[in-house]
Amino acid sequence: MSSSTSASGLAPIADAAPLSLCAREPHVPADRLVAEMVPPPRFDSVRFSTYIPDPNQPSQTEAVQVLESFAAGLDGAGAGGAKRGLFGFGKARAKAAKAPAGPRGLYLDGGYGVGKTHLLASLWHATPAEPAKKAFGTFVELTNLVGALGFQQTVQTLSGHRLLCIDEFELDDPGDTVLVSTLLGKLVDAGVALAATSNTLPGKLGEGRFAAADFLREIQGLSAHFRTLRIDGEDYRHRGLPEAPAPFTDEQVTRAAHATEGASLDAFPQLLEHLAKVHPSRYGALTDGLKAVCLTDVRPVPDQSTALRLVVLADRLYDREVPVLASGLPFDRLFSEEMLNGGYRKKYFRAISRLTALARDAKGLVEER
Repeated sequence: MSSSTSASGLAPIADAAPLSLCAREPHVPADRLVAEMVPPPRFDSVRFSTYIPDPNQPSQTEAVQVLESFAAGLDGAGAGGAKRGLFGFGKARAKAAKAPAGPRGLYLDGGYGVGKTHLLASLWHATPAEPAKKAFGTFVELTNLVGALGFQQTVQTLSGHRLLCIDEFELDDPGDTVLVSTLLGKLVDAGVALAATSNTLPGKLGEGRFAAADFLREIQGLSAHFRTLRIDGEDYRHRGLPEAPAPFTDEQVTRAAHATEGASLDAFPQLLEHLAKVHPSRYGALTDGLKAVCLTDVRPVPDQSTALRLVVLADRLYDREVPVLASGLPFDRLFSEEMLNGGYRKKYFRAISRLTALARDAKGLVEER
């Protein structure tokens, strides 16, 4: 890297060119999709002990206690093992019945950023089973798995599991919801315990079990298998933190990309076009090895199909803790008012929240240079 400094005081541009997401066209074999059904890197080290409940929200403390009991009750449960109760049933009672008397699943109901994914991943880690016998994935990843393996093969693959955790259960696609509901019914019959999360809109907090009612209605006959666990609170990503940083200039973003090993640099409009050529199930592989994503000319997303693809990419970047440095418009102006008030609004609010958090993480790429 050159030792000279630009007149603006910014770090010099390195000799090595940054990576480009637009140059990547990953191909992911089906067996990798199964093997990667574990908590993402951001949640690899989380445990119940690292979850810090808000002292003003007793439901958060209660959630930890219930989930710990749920995990303990899975000791020896599931396909191929003697079943015990899922909510702390005693050994005597467990021996008296061949199957647990209560629900086979938990549904974590709450708003954005209250720690539902942290708790869901902690449940996965706490469940006494080898990693190959428990699965963790988003709703979209689960539907992608069915698409890759076929329905029957997916049932066979997951039926031997002790636990299936589904993060961000989507309630806006009736076809996919029915597909997954049918899949979950087969897995429950095979003795697999379930845990799921979805989101309540920020504006709906305090209005009772809004998301829970949607969830239980959409999964139709499966509702009896779930106990709803309400988790109240505000988005921890904004709790006591500064506002999202304003976008940087094109020059700042470009220089940071060249000066950061493992960073990518793409123009936002071109990246959106490239995402249309890559199946969303491959977006995780698209980000393999990246240390930062640098985007220039961020502008409003032009249509809903493009917006939904961007949501999936935002999820994968957030899971992998990849900071995002951008120029152009701030991320809370990506989606139109019509989109934010439409049927996919939950996804868009989640994407804004996550991209904002990643933008905060990226500030040091400029400030430290």
